[in-house]
Formats: sequence, C-alpha cells, structure tokens
Amino acid sequence: MSAETGRHRRLEIAHVLFVDIVGYSKLLLNEQSEILDELNEVIRSAEQVRLAQDAGALLRLPTGDGVALIFRGSPEAPAQCALEVARALKSHPKLQLRMGIHSGPVNEVTSADDRANIAGAGINIAQRVMDCGDAGHILLSKRVAQDLESHEGWRPYLHDLGEVTVKHGVSIHIVNLYTDDLGEAQVPAKIQREHDAEAILARRARRKRRNALIFGSLTALVAIGLGFFLLRDRLLRRPIETQMDAKGIAVLPFENFSDDKENAFFADGIQDDILTSLAKIKDLRVISRTSVMGYRGAAVHSLREIGKALGIANILEGSVRREGNRVVVTVQLIDALKDRHLWANRYDRTLADSLGLQGELAAEIAEALRVTLSPDEKARVETKPTENSEAYVFYLRANQIARNPDTLLEDFKKAEQFYVQAITLDPKFALAHARLASTRAQIYHFYEPLDTWKAKARAEAELASRLQLNLAEAHLALGQCDYWIDQDYERALAEFGTAAVLAPSDGEVGQLIASIERRQGKWEESLETFAKNQKLDPQNPNIVRNLLFTNTALRRWPEAARWAAQMRTMAPASLVAKIQSGYVEFCWKGGTGPLKAILGEVAAVDPGGEITSCRWDVAMIDRDFGGARAVLQNSGLNELSYTNAAPTPKSFLQALIELAEGKQAEAQKLFELARPSFEKAVEEAPLSAERHANLGWFYAFAGRKDEAIREGKRAVELKPESKDAFDGAIMNCYLALIYARVGEKELAIPLIERLLKTPGAVDSVDYSITVNDLKHRWEWDPIRNDPRFQKLLTGTP
Repeated sequence: MSAETGRHRRLEIAHVLFVDIVGYSKLLLNEQSEILDELNEVIRSAEQVRLAQDAGALLRLPTGDGVALIFRGSPEAPAQCALEVARALKSHPKLQLRMGIHSGPVNEVTSADDRANIAGAGINIAQRVMDCGDAGHILLSKRVAQDLESHEGWRPYLHDLGEVTVKHGVSIHIVNLYTDDLGEAQVPAKIQREHDAEAILARRARRKRRNALIFGSLTALVAIGLGFFLLRDRLLRRPIETQMDAKGIAVLPFENFSDDKENAFFADGIQDDILTSLAKIKDLRVISRTSVMGYRGAAVHSLREIGKALGIANILEGSVRREGNRVVVTVQLIDALKDRHLWANRYDRTLADSLGLQGELAAEIAEALRVTLSPDEKARVETKPTENSEAYVFYLRANQIARNPDTLLEDFKKAEQFYVQAITLDPKFALAHARLASTRAQIYHFYEPLDTWKAKARAEAELASRLQLNLAEAHLALGQCDYWIDQDYERALAEFGTAAVLAPSDGEVGQLIASIERRQGKWEESLETFAKNQKLDPQNPNIVRNLLFTNTALRRWPEAARWAAQMRTMAPASLVAKIQSGYVEFCWKGGTGPLKAILGEVAAVDPGGEITSCRWDVAMIDRDFGGARAVLQNSGLNELSYTNAAPTPKSFLQALIELAEGKQAEAQKLFELARPSFEKAVEEAPLSAERHANLGWFYAFAGRKDEAIREGKRAVELKPESKDAFDGAIMNCYLALIYARVGEKELAIPLIERLLKTPGAVDSVDYSITVNDLKHRWEWDPIRNDPRFQKLLTGTP
C-alpha cells in the first residue's frame, strides 16, 4: 500500500520489561502527569537503561500508564533493570509499580519520519505477564527464568508460581523475582485465586474417588456412561463448530493505548467505523456493535468462547494510540475456532491520512477471509467520510454517545451538538448529517415529539442522501423519519429495504423492519424477523425485549416469561428486564408476589421515578392505599415516569389514591394541581396519540365526561388499529377504561370483550386489557358488578 512506502520491518528476539503504574486511572489528570514524571525520573536513573542507550540497544515505548523497555542485549538486562527500579522506588513511596519480563519475537516498524515502534508476541506476552501481578511484583515468563537460571547468582531469587491463564485462554508459566528487600514475595492475587480454584477442584476429585470406592459395584455402569459421554462429545463437537459461521466476524472493542485516557472515544470510533464498513459487504455476517461491546477487556473470555457465543469463526482485535496529530492502529484477525492468526497489520498515520482507514481495513479483512468485493461494495467501503480531521473527531465524540444503548435525553442532545460541530466544520460530511438526522428522530420518537425536532430530522436526512448517493445511513435516517415521525410504514420499509441492501449486516435496520411488521399486524413475520436479526446481534437485550413485548402482545405467557428470564440473564442490572418479568407474571397468573419481590431487590436510588411509580402501582393493585401513599411520600420527585410520552405529575397519582378511597373532595383538589401538566403536554404535541390518551384518562378520573371521551376518541383517530396494530390497540384500551370510568357501560363492555381477543391490547402497566388486570385493578370498579363484566373474568388470561 502507498501509505506503507518507506517503512521496513525486522523480526528479532528482544528482552522486554513492561512497567505499569498501579491505580493510574483513578488519579486526577494533574496527579497522572506528576506520577508519570516520577516514573520517567526513576527509569532514566537506572544504570541498565543508560548502558543500553549508550550502546544503541534500547527502545523505550510509552504505554500511557507506564512504559515498555525493549533491550536488544543480554536477557539479564531487563531483570537487573527491574531490581534497580524497585530499589529506586524506596525514594518514591507514591509510585506503585508492577513489572513483567519476557523474551520473544518483536517487529520493529520505522515510519518515513523515523518514528520507531514495536509490536509482536514478545511485547504482548510481557504485558500479560505483568498483568498477573500486583503492586511491587516483578514477574518473569518461564523462558526468561530459564535463561537466568544458568547463572547461579539469580537462582535464589527465582520463585516458581506455576501456570496461569491469561488473555484468550492462553496459559503462561510465571516466575516471581524477589530478593530479601526488593520485589514482592506475596503470591499475586490473580494467581492465588487460580490456585484456590484448583484446590477446590482437587478436593472434589478426591471426593469423587472416595465415592467411587463406596460405590465400586457401579464401575461397569460408570464406564458405559463415560463411553457415552465421550461419544456424545465427539458427536456434538462438530455441530458446535459448524455453528461458528466461517464468513462471520466480530469486531471487538479496540483498546485505547493513548496517553490521554479521554481518547477512549477515538478507539471506540475507529472500531465502530470498521464494523460499519464490514457490514456493507454482502458475503460477510458481521456481529452488531451492541453484542460485541460486552467483550471490552475480553481477557476473561477465550476467543473460542466468544466465537461460540456469537456464532462466528473470525474475530478482529485491535488497539489505537493517538498522540497529537498521529494515530497508530494495530489490528489482528484471528480464527476463533483454532485460535490462530489469519492476518495482522499496523498503521501509523497522521490523523488526516487515517480518515479512509476503515475502508482499507475492510477490504484487507475481506481479502483475508477470501471474500470478493463487488465494484459497488468496494466503492462504498473505501469512500472517505470526510477530508476534515477536526470534523471527524467531533463525529467520533458524537457517535460514542448517540450509539450507546443506555443513552438518555440529555446524552442525545449532547451528541446532537457534537454532530452539529462536525458538519459546521465540513458541511459536505454526509455521514455526520445522516447520524444527526437519526439522533434527532430518536429524540422526537422517544422523548420530545415536537415539530422542531421533526423538521430538523427530516432536513438532515434528505441532505445526507443528496450529498452521498447509496449511503446506507442516509436511507436509515429517512426511514426513521418516515416511521417514527410520519407513520408512513410503506415508505419507511422502502428506505429500510434500500439500507439493508447497502449494509446487509446492519442489525439496526432489521430491528426497525420487525417493529413495523408488528405494527402492521404481521405478528408471526415480526417474530421471525426479530429472531433472524438476533443472529446478527445475539447479545443485544433490546431484541430480547422486543421478543418479550411481542409475545406479551399475543398473550403467549410461557414464551413471554421465557424471554423475560433471558432478558434478565442477559442484562442483570436492567430495571426494565426486572420489572417486565414481574408484570408478565401478574398478567399471566394474577399475583403481585413476584413483582413485589423484584422491586424489593432494587436499590432505593430512583432518579426518574420508574421504581417509585411501579411500587405505587403494585400497592394500588393490592388495594393497599396507605402503602401507595407512603411510597409517594418517600419520593422527593414532583414528576414520575409512569405513562408513555410525558412525565406524570405526582399529584395525579396522589389524587388516584384519594379517589380509590372514596374521598372525592380531596381527589379533586389534587386533580386540579395535575391538570395543567396533562393539558400542556397535548398543546406541545397535538398529534401525539399517547398524550391525548393520557389527557382523556386524566379527565375520566377527574369526572370530566365529555372531555374524557373526546380525548380518548382523538387518540384512537390518531393511531387506529388499522394503521398501527401495536399502539392502536393500546389507544382503544385507554378508551375502554375512559368509558368505564364515566359510566358508559354499554360502550365499555363490548370494547373490553373485543380487546380481550385482540393482539396488541397488552403492554405492561396500567393500560392493558387482560383478565387479571380486569380482576385486580381498582380502576374497573365502576362496572365490576355488571354480570357481563363478571362473565369476562372467567375467560383465559
């Protein structure tokens, strides 16, 4: 490649001392700078460093939170240097170091401007040896220890620790170097944990042997069972391996080797750009970003385990170092099944020269996997996103925020501003325009359905499509505007279809298509599309959440419960996962016990009020009105996240408690406090069906019959079931409850009877129509004694 002109590579055996500052990331920026200055002073004072430098036999490589010293002379040099450093540390009590030493092959790469760097197994294993230690440790690989053992003077200081498993499941034999006053004699915590685990396994093995003696008469059966197990293992191994798609690839999160840890966004951005470029190649199956981000710092998993979990045979790892205007990207493609390298490369560029790097990498990876790109694919992946490096940096900052699955409204708005800065610097930056459009569409759809966001999102999407033909992200953004803003599903599907052709492995597109199929009432097709999309994004809890919601909408309670359990396993910290599983149990079986148990496990911290509103709701279902009142009194929030589309005033929930207890006067005072909030929400977004439904719901409880029916009908008009089978059914659930509350039993009961058989008339909390909702919720009390209503309660949940 032209960018490699002027470089040369030499393979040699080097002796590497890797030094790391323990606790560096927890320091303040000024403290980090000071501690690095101390480290540099200690390193410069080491005699072995001076001698090697004078002989031209030393390369020093900063690592951000430490340094790697590569000696070309004797294997004693790094060990002697480590002891010298350890002795100097006595005068620097704040400087806590751990050190690792290994001798092995390295590649020296020198760029055209004489910037030298080192890569290769020698330096990688030295780092992994070091990673096994704690503060004060000087650890050696067995290879280095064997070299030192040939000199009697070293033998008393070498203490064998045995083998330990490091990154990618590789085993390394570790030796601890310490003297009476230098180094650390204590066994490193990581290695001690492995020893403890091995001891437990050994005890288990001894118990098994004892049991075997006790039950010796069963030896023959055990042998038969063992033979079956081995045969089964042989039979099952092949299907597992075939499930690892030979053309499938996962791009793991890149490591940030920059001195400035704030550059983590840059490493994430490079990874995401490479992943996005690979997703445009038809013959590859590229695992989506959401599923790979959980493998950041993947040392706890072997690559084979990751490949099995994701169903792919190839894994791309990499690191990024950004220093001023230079970027160094190192990548390696690995066969996860056989744990062998397929291809590797290193790119040392200026920031400006790195702007087309993701396309180069995608083409080279495709070639390594023997995938031939069509001319159109080659043109798409190799198109530079921008020629402006500053604009690209703002784009990467925005991307890290906007594409995070846990992004909240304030985060989206911060990302929006970074995208705006990017396109201000480069008005022709089509990809940034497209991502800006998607971000604004998400703000409109999920948080603020205001006309300003609507117009801005559409304008950016259309501009992106004009600036760059066949840009998948532009068609994605146009489809999001058609879908979320205009509810034009056919036009949205056409845009998503184009995006899917241009980026076949873009999992986001598949999820949106499945969501539209669900709204079109194509329930089975939607389930199939979500399941198909899960192959591209197997670790994405949002897909599992959608499978949960879809099965809930179909009242398939065993399936919904299974997906709820999977979601909790996949995202154990997710409040949504926990709460949804509890509501599935309530809708299916009628009891609130599981839901209360789940809420009891949740921490008291509740910034958005979601937990408070759920605790209030459960107390109301149980008709524990005093408990419901206490829940609200314990919250300092004035608004809670309870209904869709807008926050719910706490005064409204307080009013419902008074109403349920028959205290009309007290309830009306509280309703009046809440009324402006509901009415203002509709004024802000007059085309939001959900906000009209909320206002109609409010009016019904407040006793405003005509206004309640008007708003309920308006919600149904804005989202009829014929246009939206998913949310449209929920709008009719609101209308049914409005009819029930205002005394229109002749309208309420037939509608309830139909909704009990209608897919989609089940969501989560307060607006579902299930038999158990009707049985237990106090809101239905005005029609509870009607024989026709009672008959509905005898049906299947």
